[in-house]
Amino acid sequence: MSQMNPEAVERMNGLIDTFVETNQPYYRRVFGKMMEAPGYRMTVNWAAALLGPIWFGARGLWSWFLGVLVLETLAYIQIGMGLFGDLGRDLRLRAESIGETLALRREQIAAAEESGSGSLDALKRAAEALEVALVDAQAASEAAAASGITFILVGLVLLAIVKGGVAVLANWTLEGQFARWRSDRSVASGWSMTRAAIASGLMGLVVVISVLKFSRPDAFEVLNTFPTNRDWRLNVGDGVQAAFDWTKTSGRGFFDALTFGMRSLLDAIEVVLVGTPWPVVALVIIMLAYLSAGPRVAIFTGAALAYLGLLDFWEKAMTTVALLGAAALISITLGIPLGIYCARRPKVFSVIRPILDFMQSMPSFVYLIPVVAFIGSGKPAGVVATMIFGSPPVIRFTVLGLQQVPETVREAALAFGATPRYLLWRVDLPLAAKTIMAGVNQTILLSLAMVVVASLIGAKGLGEDVLEALQFAAAGQGILAGLAILFCALILDRIVAGRN
Repeated sequence: MSQMNPEAVERMNGLIDTFVETNQPYYRRVFGKMMEAPGYRMTVNWAAALLGPIWFGARGLWSWFLGVLVLETLAYIQIGMGLFGDLGRDLRLRAESIGETLALRREQIAAAEESGSGSLDALKRAAEALEVALVDAQAASEAAAASGITFILVGLVLLAIVKGGVAVLANWTLEGQFARWRSDRSVASGWSMTRAAIASGLMGLVVVISVLKFSRPDAFEVLNTFPTNRDWRLNVGDGVQAAFDWTKTSGRGFFDALTFGMRSLLDAIEVVLVGTPWPVVALVIIMLAYLSAGPRVAIFTGAALAYLGLLDFWEKAMTTVALLGAAALISITLGIPLGIYCARRPKVFSVIRPILDFMQSMPSFVYLIPVVAFIGSGKPAGVVATMIFGSPPVIRFTVLGLQQVPETVREAALAFGATPRYLLWRVDLPLAAKTIMAGVNQTILLSLAMVVVASLIGAKGLGEDVLEALQFAAAGQGILAGLAILFCALILDRIVAGRN
């Protein structure tokens, strides 16, 4: 701050005093030094080093609180294990197990001596080996029990390193928070006794529980296993199953109509792709690639289609594209209007967004359970599962694209008398078209990623070949089928992306 004029320095000092609340002369000097040049300037804060996580919590630096808490807890665990930990527990249990086995062998030796069994020598050799192992295990257990000083030293060294790191980083982190606070007064400031009490409680809880768990693992069983009851899961599972059964029975007409519609759409697309002579289909696809992305992509498309045909993947590839096309067509047809609606009504999107998060976060295999329960196996089920997995991107990208339309452009259109319909079709959608098409592209590729998974519930196509290769460890055939799926993905990606 030496380059500031006196009035600016005084204003800055006033802000620093308001922000830190405690030890103001120290922080004036430290922050002034740190503001003289960008980047890190080394300073030492012994109070932060002494208090550790509590200092960061009291200052509202909770992310740093968690990091320092974890590191200090590791050090305290080492110290606790050295002071009162049962260090030879595992080796002692191993020695006890060996001792039990040795006692059994001795009983077998006594029985063999009485009966004159021919296995007597083998039993004696086994007993001798066990005796040696028992002596070694007992010695190792005693050595481990006597190694407490090593754990204490390691813990103290680790704690000293953490404290040193905190000392030299604390002011730097606080100055960064001060910079954020100057532009946003909702950022935590000052020294809060409430935050300090919360940080102290959390630190005490974490350290005590962790030290007890690692030093005395047998003392508190509740720390080893989560308190639960297996009947709870069984009862909840039965309830979910009952809900599935009721839904399937009550909505039988809806699910039958959905299955019929999916199957009809699939059959229509398969007639076009599979029933049409292959030269016609190949020519149309190559022409689409040429018109959309240029001659290079058209040449690549021709080579990829030749690969599919020469290696006998043509029909299955077209079946795969039909399934993908049905799922993507429905996803895009429903997703773009829904995205437009959500973009204009943020409250609706706040409800839809968690559902989209759920659809994208849930593992794809889990989709198959309700889909098979309600629709059954086969291609329609594969279409529905693919839709669930592939729909979120087109909805999200549509919302994002419309939200990124400059407000000044919309205001200008409205000023010239644009109606809401004109504003949507002639202003919003054209300006958001690239973002929306990126969502369409992602939906298509994610739908293709479900090909192998959908084959688990009877969806035909290239995924079936990959699944068979996995089942029979046919690496060569699996690689060839995987490349076929890859080429389908690349063709669709380039056609949809165009020359971008």
